[in-house]
Amino acid sequence: MRASEAPPSPGCPYSMTCFSDEVPEHQSTVSAFALDKYEVTVGRFRNFVNAYVSNTASAPADGAGVNPAIPGTGWQSAWNANLPADAAAFTTVLDCNAAYQTWTSSPGANEAKALNCVSWYEAFAFCIWDSGRLPTESEWEYAAAGGSENRLYPWGSAAPDCTYANAYASSYCIATGIASVGATPKGNGKWGHADLAGNVWEMVSDVKDAYTASSVVDYANLTGTVRGFRGGSFYSGAREARAARRNDNLPDAHAFDEGLRCARGVQ
Repeated sequence: MRASEAPPSPGCPYSMTCFSDEVPEHQSTVSAFALDKYEVTVGRFRNFVNAYVSNTASAPADGAGVNPAIPGTGWQSAWNANLPADAAAFTTVLDCNAAYQTWTSSPGANEAKALNCVSWYEAFAFCIWDSGRLPTESEWEYAAAGGSENRLYPWGSAAPDCTYANAYASSYCIATGIASVGATPKGNGKWGHADLAGNVWEMVSDVKDAYTASSVVDYANLTGTVRGFRGGSFYSGAREARAARRNDNLPDAHAFDEGLRCARGVQ
């Protein structure tokens, strides 16, 4: 973990040590948005790969996927080069970890599992193709914390175990790693979102940076390199399952414990 440890805060129980990048706690207001109930599955992403031609023909249009409340959050044509050159290259990058990757060369038993081994650029391009976008960090936490309820975990304050989330609780909940989406409905969030804790870390649109102490409205940090990830994974424990927990990685990384969930406008 990159963040240094910090003493307990409102999002950190006294029974554990949390992280300095989670504070100061501040007010964050977001405009109306919709967040997909489930993480993106292998089957959903396979449709995108099957339709993919090249990083020129299949790249999103410049400005696509913009958050309507936050100008400048859309796709940038300079990112086209960070997408796979063609469909064959796409399937190669999705083979990132023989033990835990969920992608398979042809449809099989993993189609309902959350996709992993995908980069931030590929995740954003998928969400745009799927008529959505990546959520901002504030939007994601709003859903995970139950809005003004400011929940410790998506389901409330009960300590996580394998009935709430596919995570690490003295041992791995699932020996093979990632589960089918929605496998732990007891841990659903306030509005029914599944797997906001555990299974795979979920990408957000923001560049990860220090919090401000001031209230913010429809905010996304756009300056910097590393992108934010939220929610923990099958590989992480109770600290990572908290709604306040933050993590980051380079946008071109393909990691076995990172996946995505799309956001979209409200009709």
